[in-house]
Amino acid sequence: MKKIILLLTMFFLVSCSAIPQTEISGKVDLNNLQPLPTPEGHEAVPLRVAVAAVISPKGTVESYSPFLNYLEEKLNRPIELVQRRTYLEINDLIEHGEVDVAFVCTSAYVEGHDTFGMELLAAPQVNGETVYNSVLIVPSSSTAQSMSDMRGKVFAFTDPISLSGRVYPTYLVHELGFTPEDFFARTFFTYSHDEAIRAVASGVADGAAVDSLVYEFAITRDPSLAEKTKVIHRSPDFGIPPVVISPLTRPQVKADLQSLLLAMAYDPNAQDALSSIGVQGFVIIEDDAYDGVRKLLDTIPIPNSP
Repeated sequence: MKKIILLLTMFFLVSCSAIPQTEISGKVDLNNLQPLPTPEGHEAVPLRVAVAAVISPKGTVESYSPFLNYLEEKLNRPIELVQRRTYLEINDLIEHGEVDVAFVCTSAYVEGHDTFGMELLAAPQVNGETVYNSVLIVPSSSTAQSMSDMRGKVFAFTDPISLSGRVYPTYLVHELGFTPEDFFARTFFTYSHDEAIRAVASGVADGAAVDSLVYEFAITRDPSLAEKTKVIHRSPDFGIPPVVISPLTRPQVKADLQSLLLAMAYDPNAQDALSSIGVQGFVIIEDDAYDGVRKLLDTIPIPNSP
């Protein structure tokens, strides 16, 4: 019996996987849900890190690879990057302990915290702040000046439970006395904020609401997007999308990860890893930072499905 258990343990250790140490390129297929390959020579149990699809799958791998490689080196432990198409799928992984740590959207955190005890680990800090906004964008040539001018237009939502990409713009439409179904000519989901930005820039959509941090990062990387789009409305400040852990994650893992994230801002060797995801560092954040989001979700509830 002991031999069988030993063999099974060895099988699971060998079959786990993590981000390769080489440059990432090519297409990322979300229908293939296997983790990325484990670097040769690793024997430790991988740390499973989920990243919600705030940006496209390929963009996530490219942006997060330096960051996850840094964690891998500091923890001396292989890392598995786990992606899913929707925010709710990531929440399901966290709830059941199938991932150890995750980068989630704000409304996904609130939903996860209030339903199964998702725990805050840290908050990214950008420009000295731990807040962000939903920005309503339209093509540069558009005459629209507010959401009221978007009636009868084609609108791109990001994820069904995205605060900035679906909940807040739906709230604006409700304030005008409509539902999205009877206000817009057509809506569709892009399942990432960068794809929503591209949909507006290319004229596929007449408007979209996106994460302000993603928008600012996108136009910095690709100035042509700033020429093709413009912001016509900015929401109040919301608590920034946090880094969270599963309630099933071991306390020692939580403590080690939190200490490492908090120390990154002071580590010269971490600067490339931080800049790759567009943050200055990580800080502690309390749950009450998301109370304003809860009030909004009382008005525009999270749907059970797309």
